[in-house]
Amino acid sequence: MASISAASPVAGKAAAFAHKNELAAAAAVAPSQQQLQRRVKSAMTMTEKILARASERASLEPGENVWVDVDVLMTHDVCGPGTIGIFKREFGEDAKVWDREKVVIIPDHYIFTSDERANRNVDILRDFCMEQNIKYFYDIKDLSNFKANPDYKGVCHVALAQEGHCRPGEVLLGTDSHTCNAGAFGQFATGIGNTDAGFVMGTGKALLKVPPTIRFVLDGEMPPYLLAKDLILQIIGEISVSGATYKSMEFVGSTVESLNMEERMTLCNMVIEAGGKNGVVPADQTTFNYLEGKTSVEYEPVYSDAQARFVSDYRFDVSKLEPVVAKPHSPDNRALARECKDVKIDRVYIGSCTGGKTEDFFAAAKVFLASGKKVKVPTFLVPATQKVWMDIYSIPVPGAGGKTCSQIFEEAGCDTPASPSCGACLGGPRDTYARMNEPMVCVSTTNRNFPGRMGHKEGQIYLASPFTAAASALTGYVTDPRDFLM
Repeated sequence: MASISAASPVAGKAAAFAHKNELAAAAAVAPSQQQLQRRVKSAMTMTEKILARASERASLEPGENVWVDVDVLMTHDVCGPGTIGIFKREFGEDAKVWDREKVVIIPDHYIFTSDERANRNVDILRDFCMEQNIKYFYDIKDLSNFKANPDYKGVCHVALAQEGHCRPGEVLLGTDSHTCNAGAFGQFATGIGNTDAGFVMGTGKALLKVPPTIRFVLDGEMPPYLLAKDLILQIIGEISVSGATYKSMEFVGSTVESLNMEERMTLCNMVIEAGGKNGVVPADQTTFNYLEGKTSVEYEPVYSDAQARFVSDYRFDVSKLEPVVAKPHSPDNRALARECKDVKIDRVYIGSCTGGKTEDFFAAAKVFLASGKKVKVPTFLVPATQKVWMDIYSIPVPGAGGKTCSQIFEEAGCDTPASPSCGACLGGPRDTYARMNEPMVCVSTTNRNFPGRMGHKEGQIYLASPFTAAASALTGYVTDPRDFLM
């Protein structure tokens, strides 16, 4: 490993790794019963350690209520105006946010629409950011051409990662339930309501109850037809949509260690669909490599102690898993993709914070390339951010003879990649691109399939990985991607 200077943003990780080695050395010496009891009592999980540090406590236990210092507060165009209204009502019209560099405001939900109220929400964000001199406001003014807006990013959770706002060991809160996405970086990240966010905006503090932790151990070589979306749908199907209610979900094991950052984000992104308070993956060299050049803020990772208390352990041999989907109308309505081969579909949607990242589109392109066929149903592509959109058009797909995703999608007959945003993931105004305005059956890489989620209340949504979504687009039926990848 390269040497790390004291001024480096990752200076703290060396100490963290050294601490792990010290723990291992200490464990080699047989402790007395009294020492063991004392060590077990003070041992903590990652989530407990992060919250302990943020509350300036030596140790914490699940169930404790503590005031924590917030490192980053994120809000967007749907919840931002409400949060701002509460902030001004409670702190005063002329009040200033606690730290203009720790408030990140990202318009992304209802952007490319003629809906006046949706447009007004973005105007409210802009006025507030100008008034408060907010450093990280990713504005959009020209809705006719997103590329004319250099500050505009797109989906908040992916933009937070790409812009270096996600850092190991920190506390990140956001007015969106999928803020848990950032737990992929080894930090505590969770969604909060507008009232809490208004308070954080004025004080930089939040009152949080320390969640107990469930540990998910995923081992085994990842088959070439599986993606992280299959893993999290497998887990949610196992424990149900309430199986992790107000609990931290910690993902470890050789499979998790082999995943790139975007796949780790997919895992953490959907812990909320299991009721989880937060999801977390231990930071490692993959994490540090991703963050290199993205942030100048120092960070220090933490790791669960060997004797940390977990309320339960779930173990999976990933090498034996198969592609899965979540049938309507719940993310835990799990079924094998091959069991749904007779389900005729009307469309496919690839996008969102869960399934609209660069790696998601590369996965879909891989299936289209392997088949050499054209899609049989309308296939909508909505990149999460401007960067993802640029990647689709500029980065050659491995093994494709220099072709980019955009070229492969065009040859397969997909719709042209749309402007980056949350798109139809949560329905939106009627003129939202790819919104389900009729009762259709859709295979989607998004995160929820409740009635009305993508528009029409009688629409049926099958949640799936980009592999399965692309395979289904090629046949017009829910399709196991092994039909094209094996």
